[in-house]
Amino acid sequence: MNHLAWEVRVTLISIFALLATSNCMLFIKMRYYSGTNDTLIRHRIRTWWALAAIFSLALCISSQGGVVFFGFISFLALKEFLSMSPTRRADRRVLFYAYLSIVPQYYFASTDNYQMFLVFIPVIMFAWLPTRMWMIGQGDGFQNAAGTLLWALMITVYSLSHTAYLLTLPLEQHISNGPLGAIAIRSHHPGPGLLIFLILMAETNDIFQYAFGKAFGKTQVSPTIAPGKTYLGLIGGIISTTCLAGVVGPLITPMDLANSFIAGFMIACVGFAGELCICALKRDLKIKNFGATLPGHGGVLDRVGNLVFSAPLFFHFIHYCYHQ
Repeated sequence: MNHLAWEVRVTLISIFALLATSNCMLFIKMRYYSGTNDTLIRHRIRTWWALAAIFSLALCISSQGGVVFFGFISFLALKEFLSMSPTRRADRRVLFYAYLSIVPQYYFASTDNYQMFLVFIPVIMFAWLPTRMWMIGQGDGFQNAAGTLLWALMITVYSLSHTAYLLTLPLEQHISNGPLGAIAIRSHHPGPGLLIFLILMAETNDIFQYAFGKAFGKTQVSPTIAPGKTYLGLIGGIISTTCLAGVVGPLITPMDLANSFIAGFMIACVGFAGELCICALKRDLKIKNFGATLPGHGGVLDRVGNLVFSAPLFFHFIHYCYHQ
């Protein structure tokens, strides 16, 4: 754990403390207000305990442990996507290359090979997979099959791999970290703090949007795609997430106050857009969830939908502002 700054360790402990508090509140509710069915919330909290424990363990081992963790998340998300999407029987051999692409993509992230990281899936795999498809000699359904596979790779492997790259991204040595100064952040790897910031903002944004939407929201953003999403919920989530980012960002990341606000605002906005894209995809496939891997949440892809757009945007924001 020597590579984790003490601010990051305190943040991880605080997350477990919040989960413990949630358990206590749920216990009190079940004990004294037992009229409602709390099965879903119990499953969600248990799943969050498991995810937080595995994620924290991976970070504590090393930065490479976090890379492996998110590589496995990409594998599960890609598997869910392809299992639920219509594919041609002739493309079974092509799918092998799609799964295989996870290894080099995350290798480039773990070794800070920025050029290959950027072009491997959007350029090399974009050219190779359709080429391998026409080599099979079946033209029927080619467009749908190629589009489905390339879209799957982009959102489940390419986008999510930006989370892993945050762990190994080298930053400038003269950056300021607000009142804490640059010494503490230079003596530790800034990657874990950046990654925790991204995930914390993305997930709390969901909670804020749900809370504000439930309490005040009436007008739906997209009734046919996500009936539970309202404009007041969206606005309340964005404002709350931006304010929280201004508090958390300078404490656990190299960002100053202004960039923390900007990052929080971006994550809240594009996280919402990514989540609705996943909802639209489920509507098109006529499914409720992408699986049951995470009890109370659905599949892995259901849970990481808010990272599909926010992870690449946040990564390149940090790369532009602070990379060497």
